[in-house]
Amino acid sequence: MPTDFTIDPEHHLVISRGSGVFTHADYLDHMSRVGADPKFRPDFNQLVDCRAISQMDLSGGEISDLAGRSVFGDLSHRAFVVSSEVQFGLTRMFATYREMKGGQEIRVFRTMPEALSWLGLPPDLVD
Repeated sequence: MPTDFTIDPEHHLVISRGSGVFTHADYLDHMSRVGADPKFRPDFNQLVDCRAISQMDLSGGEISDLAGRSVFGDLSHRAFVVSSEVQFGLTRMFATYREMKGGQEIRVFRTMPEALSWLGLPPDLVD
C-alpha cells in the first residue's frame, strides 16, 4: 500500500506518508483509514510527506474531487512536503481547490523543517 500514517495525539497531528505511484483510490483509502482510527480527531493538523512518491497519477478532476472530501475540520492546518516540481504543482492545485471550498489552511513546502516550523512543531519531530 503506498500510504501509511501515524497519529500523534500529544501534538494534535496526523503524519501521512506516501510512496510509489499515488492515485485517487489511494487517497480515498488513506482518508478512510485515518478517519476510522480511534485516536483521530477532526481538529488535528496534518503533515503529509510526499517525498517518496515517484508519480502522482491524478487528473485535474480527481484533484478537485479529493479537495472536496476531508476528514479534517475547517480549522485544521495541513502541510505538504514535496520533492519535485510536479508534486509541488499538483499539491498547490489541491490546496487551491480546497481553499475555494472554505476552511483548512494548506501550505506546500520543499523541506521538512519548514513544514514543521509552520505547524509550530519541534524541528526534530520528523526526520
